[in-house]
Amino acid sequence: MNLIIDVGNTLIKLAVFENGTLRQRKTVIKGDFPEALAQLERECSKITHCIVAATGKFGDSHLEKLQKRYSTIVLSSKTPLPFNNEYKTPDTLGVDRIALIAAAMNAYPSKNVLVIDAGTCITYDFISSDSEYLGGAISPGLEMRYKSLHTFTHKLPILEATAPKGLIGGTTASSIHSGIVFGIIAEIEGIINRYISKYSDLVVVLTGGDAQFLRDRLKSDIFAHSNFLLEGLNYILDNNKH
Repeated sequence: MNLIIDVGNTLIKLAVFENGTLRQRKTVIKGDFPEALAQLERECSKITHCIVAATGKFGDSHLEKLQKRYSTIVLSSKTPLPFNNEYKTPDTLGVDRIALIAAAMNAYPSKNVLVIDAGTCITYDFISSDSEYLGGAISPGLEMRYKSLHTFTHKLPILEATAPKGLIGGTTASSIHSGIVFGIIAEIEGIINRYISKYSDLVVVLTGGDAQFLRDRLKSDIFAHSNFLLEGLNYILDNNKH
């Protein structure tokens, strides 16, 4: 069994895979990590390998305990990967993006794949049918756009993401919802179309916390994967077992 740990800024996702199948998954705040890990270990006593992908801070004591119990990989740009990384600055490439590309290669081998991760930021990552990761794009995510309008202006309010009722906003609030939501949709559709003009057989994957909110409003043919990043980490771990 494989233990997968995805460390964000405030939350930690834990998952257990057995023979490529997701058996357990938990999402906890960082302070609850020791208790959640202990419970997971009681429920899955056959864990032998572990991978940690940290975009946020992860305590050294936690890592030391994992390394004592399991054969543990801390994902970085130096980790052997199941694809050719052609990114010009590999040391700056986020481990979350690495995991998503690994997942794309595993799920759609020998395909041109664009992975769109709609989270704090919206990331676009492309892997070619020749298993070459070429890079992508990064833009502000849904919540970040709402917060930025409030932060960088004097009078605009902070709002929760809401589906606009129409294109034309008749109030300040509805104008904000229209601008942000339709703006993101237009961005995503536009980028997808640019890729399709170059790669007509493109597979598009949408994942991340805002994927469901955006999916129903996108016209493009996409595949939504809620556990895509975890699946990618498990694939990397399996490829590094000795």
